[in-house]
Amino acid sequence: MEVRRLLLVPHPAERMYDLIEGAEHYPTFLPWCAAATVLVRTDEEVAARVTVEVRGVHFQFVTRNRKRRPTWMGLGLEEGPFRRFEGDWHLAPLGDAGCRIDFALRYDFENAVMRRVAGAVFERITNTLVDAFVARADALGERIPKPLPVPATATLRPGGVPAAAVPGIAPPGPATADGPATASPIPPVPAEPTAATAEAAPTATDPKPPPFPPTNQE
Repeated sequence: MEVRRLLLVPHPAERMYDLIEGAEHYPTFLPWCAAATVLVRTDEEVAARVTVEVRGVHFQFVTRNRKRRPTWMGLGLEEGPFRRFEGDWHLAPLGDAGCRIDFALRYDFENAVMRRVAGAVFERITNTLVDAFVARADALGERIPKPLPVPATATLRPGGVPAAAVPGIAPPGPATADGPATASPIPPVPAEPTAATAEAAPTATDPKPPPFPPTNQE
């Protein structure tokens, strides 16, 4: 499956980039996102675990994205039910006019069962993603929050996700005479969040929209 959106928006590239990178804020305005945790954030990359929960479909995936703020982000899959997941965000500053967003994503689920169960839902998510970010920027304007810092002491396991940030993984021990330290095995996906947890992010002054708002016409 391939998705491509090209859109002019009246918001600065820096502001839109912060909104796109700030996965920790996704549950407050993306109706399909039940939870999101940023695992790594540096000047060069950001990794986050995202939980999709909508219309009876529930799964998690971890992305590890390369960064070149505020003009580019390269999307890559760390773990999840996909055999292919890659794409790009390109943001071209247009001065006082805002910026041009060029979003492309290529993905395919790892097996026929996942395609049958989650294919239509995830296709709808990806087709409305840019519109959801633009609607959020329209609502917040200059109040778009900056991405939050991640503790620098997190220990990276293979692939870049910090062991300290993933339940069940202990940071690797010190190297020994027999060789370098090894990271602990990757654990199973954490337990599903409760309904109370999934619904805790929205507030009375910032309600979470219903699933899949109408798509803007380019």
